[in-house]
Amino acid sequence: MATKVIMPEMGEGVVEGTVSRWLKQVGEPVDQYEPLLEIETDKVTTEATAEEAGTLLEILIPEGETVDVGTVLAYIGQPGESVQKNGGAPAKESRPEPKRAPEPANAPAPTAVPSGQPQRYTGRISPVVGRIAAEHDVDLNLVNGTGRDGRITKKDILAYVEQREAQPEAEPQPEPAARQPQPAAPAPAPAKPQPAPQPTAVPGEVVPLTNMRRAIAEHMVRSKQTSPHVTTVFEFDFTAVAQHRAAHKAQFARDGANLTFTAYIVAATVEALKQHPLANSTWTDEGIELKQQINIGMAAAIDDGLIVPVIKGADGMNLLGLARTINDLTERARNKQLQPAEVQGGTFSITNHGTSGSLFATPIINQPQCGILGVGKIEKRVKVINDAIAIRPLAYVSFTFDHRILDGKTADDFVSTLKEIIEGWH
Repeated sequence: MATKVIMPEMGEGVVEGTVSRWLKQVGEPVDQYEPLLEIETDKVTTEATAEEAGTLLEILIPEGETVDVGTVLAYIGQPGESVQKNGGAPAKESRPEPKRAPEPANAPAPTAVPSGQPQRYTGRISPVVGRIAAEHDVDLNLVNGTGRDGRITKKDILAYVEQREAQPEAEPQPEPAARQPQPAAPAPAPAKPQPAPQPTAVPGEVVPLTNMRRAIAEHMVRSKQTSPHVTTVFEFDFTAVAQHRAAHKAQFARDGANLTFTAYIVAATVEALKQHPLANSTWTDEGIELKQQINIGMAAAIDDGLIVPVIKGADGMNLLGLARTINDLTERARNKQLQPAEVQGGTFSITNHGTSGSLFATPIINQPQCGILGVGKIEKRVKVINDAIAIRPLAYVSFTFDHRILDGKTADDFVSTLKEIIEGWH
């Protein structure tokens, strides 16, 4: 029986998505967990993976069309297999169907999987879960799902991977043997389709707005209309950070993290926000709301716009934890694998515009936050130290803040603390 490809739930409050691009065409083979299409919301563009291996039999929703969560997008099955069309209508009634198949089996619920004969997992998974399963070669039949209707969540699969790595002996040898007969194991993975070349803009042509571009435009205009923007600029000396990074970069690499200057900037920002909590706040008509958590948003440029993945609970991470999280979010932002929840909930934002060569900028506040830090290019420049000329790695750091919350003195105090932390790093 053909498997339905359904518009997945993209996060709390996200009720629809746009089919941005099909990565497979009708008649092409599809591997399990292989990226099948790109889905665009007003917050992110992410890849959706195939829950079953087979052949893409039919596409019901064309590129550019927006549909509700739960809508049938396509069918995957065996070559030549017929499918019963439902016109792409929302699959409200059909969503529980995959759950009925396991009921006659011995397992009373999908969260309990017998160790002897694992029951085949038929629940839908998010793109993130599919990616993790593919990267770590996880058999989802062995993972206990704690989500709604026994659905496997990101937390579930990460816990399974961590437990498996901590106890490698718990994974017996028969599993690799069982996988050997599969022809897909020795065969090279099919090349991922390359994005279609974007047409060159012609003078006089109107370029259609994507959901992301429209959302960015509305957010930027609303931000400027909402709060009075003021920017203060400091020059930071990154000598101490550069020395620390050179001494520890190899160690961090062994621990699976690429130690970048961004990790130091985030760590220093977190510490400065702890000392100046007013900068980690939101304006309300009743008063200034001080945020309990420090969630740092990192503005990242992608091919079709700008996205701000959020480091949740940054105040509870050390430098290694921040480096790992930054690496992960940055990579998945570029590969369109972020979920809407991962770009929400920020309390303070940083844009490292210097990576593109920019020396100085006045970024726009990411509402409803109090401010945004802009870090220019770190480069060696001449600096006078104790009446002597020295060459130091310097950068201009700007802080754009909501003048309703902070005044010039309180804003400068915050940046001064940040500067002291960076220049006194040890």
